[in-house]
Amino acid sequence: MSQTPELAELGSGYFKAGDRIQLTDPKGKLYSFTITPGKEWHTHKGWIVHDELIGLPEGSVVSTTAGLKFTAFIPLLADYVLSMPRGATIVYPKDAAMIVGVADIYPGARVLEAGVGSGALTLSLLRAVGSNGFVHSVERREDFAKNATDNVTNYFGSMPSQWKLDVGSVQDQKFEEKFDRVVLDMLAPWECISMAADVLRPGGVFLAYVATTTQLSATAEALKEDGHFTEPESSETLVRGWHHEGLAVRPQQRMIGHTGFLIQSRRMAPGVEVLARRRRPAKGAYGVSEE
Repeated sequence: MSQTPELAELGSGYFKAGDRIQLTDPKGKLYSFTITPGKEWHTHKGWIVHDELIGLPEGSVVSTTAGLKFTAFIPLLADYVLSMPRGATIVYPKDAAMIVGVADIYPGARVLEAGVGSGALTLSLLRAVGSNGFVHSVERREDFAKNATDNVTNYFGSMPSQWKLDVGSVQDQKFEEKFDRVVLDMLAPWECISMAADVLRPGGVFLAYVATTTQLSATAEALKEDGHFTEPESSETLVRGWHHEGLAVRPQQRMIGHTGFLIQSRRMAPGVEVLARRRRPAKGAYGVSEE
C-alpha cells in the first residue's frame, strides 16, 4: 500500500499508483492487486487497465473490457491480514482488535511486542500507536522475522520509522527505556513475567495472547506469584455473523469460535504490595490438600 511510514494518512479516498486495490464481483468473490502504471489485470471476461483506476474514488464500480463489473475499494486492514503471506499462524483481526482495546494501545504509546509471527498483530499495534508512538518487536525465528518485515513494509509502502524488530529471545534483549505496554504472543509467556515487570512503567499494561487453558493458567499463576502485578483478568472473543434477506434474519451456520485467550494485568508502583484478593477460591482450585 502507498501509506507513509509515519502513518500520517492511511488512504486519501482516491486510488493512486502503488495502492493495493480490492475488487469484489456480484457474487462476493474478492480479487486484489497493486495498481501499477502500464499493467493490465486480466479475467476470463476481459481485462482492466491499471492506469484507468488511478484517480477514481473508492467505492467506484469498474468494468472489464467485456463488461464484467466489480466494486473497487482499498482493502481494510483485516482484508490485508487474511490474504498476506504467512510463516506462522496469524493473530486474527477479532483478537487484534480486542488486544488494541483491552491493552489500551493509544497514540504515542511505547509498546514491546514479543512473538511477531507473520506481523498481523504488529500492523494493528503500529496503526494504534501512530506517528508519535513506538513498537519494539522481538521474534526468535529469523524466517518469521523476515516474512513479518516483508508484510509490514508492503502494507505501509516502506519500513515504518516507529518500528524496530530484533531477532532473538526477548529475555536476552537489553532495553534502555521503559514501555507503556508489553504484548506477548508466545508459547511460554509465564517465563517473561519478571522481564515484563522490569521494563513496564508503573501503571503499564501486560497482555499475553495464548491458545490453551494450560498456558492461561500458568501465566495467571506467574503474574500472581511475581508480586508486581494486579490480579489478572482473562477473556476470549467469539464472533458470529448473521444473514439478512428481507425478513429472513438468522445466524450464520459457521462462526469464528475460539482462537485464543487474552490475559492482562497492570504494573504496580515500585515497592507497593499487591492487595490480597478477598474472594474465596473454589474447592479443588489448587489441587487436593493433604490431611
